[in-house]
Amino acid sequence: MKEIFSIVLVIIGALVGAGFASGQEIFSFFYLYGKNGMYGIIIMGILMGILIYKSLKIIYKNDIYNYEDFLGLYIKNPKIKKTISIIVNILLLISFYIMVAGFGAYFEQEIGINKIVGSIILDFLCVIIFFSNVKGVLKASNFIVPFLIIIIIFIGIQNIFEIRQIKIRQIKNNWLLSTIIYNSYNFILLIPVLISLKKQITREKNIKYISIISSLIILTLSMIIYFLLIRENIKEIQNQEMPVVYIISNYFYNYKKIYSFIILASIFTTAISVGIGFIQNIMCKKISYPHIILFMCITSLIVSNIGFSKLVNLVYPIFGCVGIAQMIIIFL
Repeated sequence: MKEIFSIVLVIIGALVGAGFASGQEIFSFFYLYGKNGMYGIIIMGILMGILIYKSLKIIYKNDIYNYEDFLGLYIKNPKIKKTISIIVNILLLISFYIMVAGFGAYFEQEIGINKIVGSIILDFLCVIIFFSNVKGVLKASNFIVPFLIIIIIFIGIQNIFEIRQIKIRQIKNNWLLSTIIYNSYNFILLIPVLISLKKQITREKNIKYISIISSLIILTLSMIIYFLLIRENIKEIQNQEMPVVYIISNYFYNYKKIYSFIILASIFTTAISVGIGFIQNIMCKKISYPHIILFMCITSLIVSNIGFSKLVNLVYPIFGCVGIAQMIIIFL
């Protein structure tokens, strides 16, 4: 069981990043679709579990240790395989940038410190973990993610008991497409992370339990975030970089500092997860490990100036469209 939960915590840490814990992802992909957004979350949780199960099965049975080997099972043309691998590595790198931007955005929105300071702090913490490789990611996730899950569930339970008026307004249609895009972009980022965990899986039968537990946790946390968002009028939160932080400040002020930890921890765990996925993919190109890390950190400070919410709403849907093809491959 220790092995199962250790891997589950890394998976959850990779999924519950800045966009998720801040409410920006749930707001954009589910909340704007009204009650249909709840159906979308349920489908997303089930689909996520199936994708994790099928991906880990493929990785385990075929001894996959990098993303190019994973692609090689389905794509024989070396040029096409290389092109797709480059695209995925770019998306992993951009996701790392988004986490750095989110860390900086929190510092600016909640503390009033220039966002570049927050971005530098996250880069520094990531460097420490990156130099300890996958074991560092496992240790960090196993320490941080349980607190993250417990605190979100605790706030969610209190929120359910305190809700007096439900404010659900549908702004967009095509909720099913939004759900599929959400799953597909998450899986572009998650598969390299799953590949990096291959050595940690000692028994094939554990894959089933890893998938089920991961699915249930992400479904529960997503519903909690959704019900936190319905506490406030959509006009009040649509322009917020981090809508759930805004709601916590208004309705659960006593937990504001605790949720601050949640936001920052979520960003950190996702940053190190997608970061190590990118690094391990690039390492096969015989590029110096320190040089990769230095490149990631310097460029992240430049890109993070674009703004957290702009990056989430612009880049993630693009991720999703690219990832749909990958989902089809996995299901087939």
